[in-house]
Amino acid sequence: MSERTVADIVAHEVAARVSTVFGLMGNGNAYFVNGVLSEGVQYVRVRHEGASVAAADAHWRSSRAIAVATTTYGPGFTNTVTALAEAAKARVPLVLVVGDAPASGARPIDVDQGAIATAVGVRTITVTDAASARVRTAEAFDLANRDLVPVVLALPSDVAESSAMAATEAGTVESAGPADVADAPAPAPDEIEAVLAFLTVARRPLILGGWGAWLANAGEDLRAAGDQLGALFASSALGRNIFGDTEWDLGIAGGFASAPRAELMAQADVVLVVGASLNPFTSRFGRLFHPDATVAQVDLAETATSPRVNSYLRADAGAFAAILRERTASLPETTGWRADVALPSGDEWGVADAPEHLEDERLDPRVLSAALERLLPEQRSIVLDGGHFVGWPAAFWHANDPAGYLLIGSAYNTIGLGFPSALGAAVARPDRTVVLATGDGGGLMALPDLASAVAAARSLIVVVYNDAAYGAELHQYGSRGLAVEPTLLEQTDFAVLARGMGATGITVRSVADLSALDEWVARGATGTIVLDCLVSPSVIAPFFQEIMSLPH
Repeated sequence: MSERTVADIVAHEVAARVSTVFGLMGNGNAYFVNGVLSEGVQYVRVRHEGASVAAADAHWRSSRAIAVATTTYGPGFTNTVTALAEAAKARVPLVLVVGDAPASGARPIDVDQGAIATAVGVRTITVTDAASARVRTAEAFDLANRDLVPVVLALPSDVAESSAMAATEAGTVESAGPADVADAPAPAPDEIEAVLAFLTVARRPLILGGWGAWLANAGEDLRAAGDQLGALFASSALGRNIFGDTEWDLGIAGGFASAPRAELMAQADVVLVVGASLNPFTSRFGRLFHPDATVAQVDLAETATSPRVNSYLRADAGAFAAILRERTASLPETTGWRADVALPSGDEWGVADAPEHLEDERLDPRVLSAALERLLPEQRSIVLDGGHFVGWPAAFWHANDPAGYLLIGSAYNTIGLGFPSALGAAVARPDRTVVLATGDGGGLMALPDLASAVAAARSLIVVVYNDAAYGAELHQYGSRGLAVEPTLLEQTDFAVLARGMGATGITVRSVADLSALDEWVARGATGTIVLDCLVSPSVIAPFFQEIMSLPH
C-alpha cells in the first residue's frame, strides 16, 4: 500500500462533502483523482478540462447539490476559464481542485493561476502543506456555499505528492451549508409596507421572479401572495417555472415570450420584480412594461439594476417573500386582474398551419420545435446551449421547475458548454431524460464531451439546430452589410459523429423524420439519441430581432 499523501487528505475531505467529481486527470491532479477513487466517490471523466467545470455547474443547477471539478495545472487550468466565468456570473457554487505550480518555485510551464482566476471573479485558496489540507478544503466549500461562487482549491504539485504524516490530528472540519437568509439584509417593516402600498392599489399586478428568487426558495411564498392579490406571474429565463403549476403564469418575460403574452405583461400597472436583474433581454430592452407602470424591485444588488425601476428594496428574496405572504394573507382576497383577463392559448406562435420547409428547402425551426415539444418525455431536464437558435426551444419547450430548465451561457453570453452541461444534468438527475438543444457552432466547440455524455447519461436527447452558420453573427452583421462568409460553417453531419461516439444518430430533414425519436421514447428512452436537424437560417428569433433593432 502506497504512503498517504496530502492529496489523499484533500480527497477525504471532498468525499465527506460531495458525491460526484467531474474531472480530467493530468500531472497536477493525478494523486487527488486517485484519492477520490479510493474514497468511493463517483468520478465522471470528461474529455476537455472546461467540461469539468461546466458539468459541475449544471449538476448544481439541476440538483442544488454542489459538485467538484478537477484538472491539472497550466493549460489544464486555463482551459477552464470560460466555464469558470459563466459559473461566477451565474452565482453557481462549485469547487475546482486544480494542480498548481510547486511551492518550491514556478517552472517555465507555470502561469499565475490565481491572477487568472481573480480576473474572472473567482477566488483561489491554496493548500500549503499537510497541516493545512483539512482546513483549506473546508474553507473552499464554506466560501462556495455561503457566497454562491465557484472557488479554486489549488494543490501545488510538490505539496500534493508529499507525505501526509505532518498533518495535524484534528478531526474533519465541518463545511457550512448554503447561506441562511439571516446572512442577507432583511427588509424593514416600513419597506414592506411601501411595496404593499403599490400592490394593493394595483388593478393589474404582475409578479416577476428570477434566478435570485429561486436560489432563495421564494417561489411558493410569492405565488401565495400573488394569488391573494389576483396577480399574474412571469419570470426571467433562469427563473422559469418558479411559481409551480399555475395557469396564471405567463412564462418567460422578454424576447422568449410569445406576442400575446408579452402584450399582457405590457398591460400591468404595477410590477413587482423579485430576484431578477431586469437585464436587457428580460426587459425587452426597456420596452416590456407600460411606460406608466410602477416597477418595484427586490434584489441583493446595492442599487436598482435597471433604470426602469421606480422603487428599490435591497433584501433577501426569501425573507421578503415570506413577509409579503404573511402580510397579504390578512388582506381581503381579490380576483384582481384574473376576473376578466383572457389568457393566451392555442397556437400562440402561428405555426399550426405553417409549412415545415422554407424557400431554401430546410426546416422551419419554429415548426420543428413545436413538433418536438409534443414528442419529448414529460419528465425532462432541458439544457439550452447559447446561440441564436435558443429562441426556438426556449419558446416552445416546457420543463417542470427551474431545476429542470438550464439556460447555460446566458450569464456570460458564451456558447459551447452544451454537451458537458447535459452530462452534469444527467448525472444529477438520472431519473429524468435530459434534452439538450445546441447549435452546430456551439456543438462543434464542445464535441469531445458528447462522448462523455454518451458514456454517463441514462437518457439523453440531443437536438442540434444545424443551420450551417453562426446564426447570431450571420443575422446581426450580415444585416449591416458586413461579409457573411466568416459566419458560415461547412455542413456537418452530426448523425454520423453521434454514431461514432456510441449514440443513435438521426438526420432530420422533415417532421416525419422525428418518428425515430417517437420510437426511441417508446422503447424506454435509454441511451443517447442525437437529432441532426437541418434548419433554415432564414428565420430570425424574436429576441434577436430586438437586439438587431437597437442603435449601433
